[in-house]
Amino acid sequence: MTAITADEKQQIKDIVCDILELEEDEITEESLFVEEHDADSMRLIEILSSLELNLKVTIEQSELARMVNLAGVYEVVAESAR
Repeated sequence: MTAITADEKQQIKDIVCDILELEEDEITEESLFVEEHDADSMRLIEILSSLELNLKVTIEQSELARMVNLAGVYEVVAESAR
């Protein structure tokens, strides 16, 4: 698996915070988007699309099931960057 850089992690966090309308200190790597931050399926798809555009990666929609928190997103993006 390709590791993602600290800059990429920050960019991912910025994207997620922007879409979920959260401040950076309101989200952790383990906090759940749906259960703790009231994300719906449309926002999750928006996160996926924004990651693809900004990070120049391709992420299958089936990966949404793993993208439940920042840690999951980091893992999916790292695998997509291969």
